[in-house]
Amino acid sequence: MNVLSTFTGEMSDSKVAGVFNNERLARAVARQARAVLGLRPSQVQVVTPRDSHPGRKLEPEGRGIFRTALIAHFKLGVVGMVLGVLVFISLHTRDVPAVVNSPGMAAMAILLLGGFAGLLAGGLVTLRPDHTPLLAKVGEALGEGRYAVVVHAFDDDQSACAQAFLAGQGGETIRTL
Repeated sequence: MNVLSTFTGEMSDSKVAGVFNNERLARAVARQARAVLGLRPSQVQVVTPRDSHPGRKLEPEGRGIFRTALIAHFKLGVVGMVLGVLVFISLHTRDVPAVVNSPGMAAMAILLLGGFAGLLAGGLVTLRPDHTPLLAKVGEALGEGRYAVVVHAFDDDQSACAQAFLAGQGGETIRTL
């Protein structure tokens, strides 16, 4: 299971792309990837310079991204608040004067700061900055008239196998987390 799966609503958190110089080779590699790696047809996409909306093949889970936003913000917001409670308890047991003299206000402030920190972390997970290098490399390849095979892996094992397979076929590979 992918590390981010706990905080996202996407089926495929990890993506692997291999860039190839011609379409025939890219399509053959995609067929072989499905067969050899046992992937579903929807998990392996060929992106060409002629695609009018290549982003749909690169990031096909529009609803998943919305679910990621909700799930990541909720879970990480709660985690932040729990950490805030632990910080408050720690400060209170150390007899920090500001916490001991006004425990209600200190608890509320620390809890809110923890929650806000968790929400910010949820925003970072939703943005998926790990996808940016892959999207940039595929976009650059398409601009040069090259082709990409994109594998939407369901777990870390599939991702590693897909990267090794695409590299073994002569593709320039890149992978998200």
